[in-house]
Amino acid sequence: MTLADRILSFNKSLTITSKLPSGVEVLNPFQQSGTFRLCELFYKKYYNDSNTRTLILGINPGRFGAGLTGVPFTDPIKLEERCGIPNRMQKKAELSADFMYKMFDALGGPEVFFSKFYISSVSPLGFVKDGKNLNYYDIKELEKMVTAFAVDSLQKQLEFGLSPEICFCLGEGKNFKFLNGLNEKYRFFTSIVPLPHPRFIMQYRRKRLSEFINLYINRLRVVLPD
Repeated sequence: MTLADRILSFNKSLTITSKLPSGVEVLNPFQQSGTFRLCELFYKKYYNDSNTRTLILGINPGRFGAGLTGVPFTDPIKLEERCGIPNRMQKKAELSADFMYKMFDALGGPEVFFSKFYISSVSPLGFVKDGKNLNYYDIKELEKMVTAFAVDSLQKQLEFGLSPEICFCLGEGKNFKFLNGLNEKYRFFTSIVPLPHPRFIMQYRRKRLSEFINLYINRLRVVLPD
């Protein structure tokens, strides 16, 4: 099996059966056949090999990025224009995706980036409440429920053959604290390196965009060959 096959099998199997807090719904794009087909095209294009990648973990999918396309930090515009995968979804840009693709370009482009890194999330499925995105740590009860799911998901993804040396965490606050706590208990990785979350950068630090792109590149290059 190629890495693409393993990723697609994993995505297709994702489900949350635990009782959720009142008003919270699971966002699972992989249950939509059209979306899953786009995922197949994406992963077969960039991950159709058995090479080792370094894992980058976000928080959980949102409605306008991975929760829509099934591809982390990739909105319908980036999927079509940057990845060459046409789709009929509404062409609406997503802030985090905007940052990530600028960063990909600084590293050499999407092809170079995806050949070295694999992006997922601490919770590979997203959550919504009252029609709005919800982070798994926004509600304590939800965070507790997500813990076992996050551990199981990480264990399964590491079996893809991902590097256990370094994991990059998107989010220097609650996401890093949660993931670091899991790592102290389960020893998934030798080290976890936090990075400021793309949405935080785009919402609150956009004037310093080039500075943050350079920060990403400098940290990510630790795992790249000279």
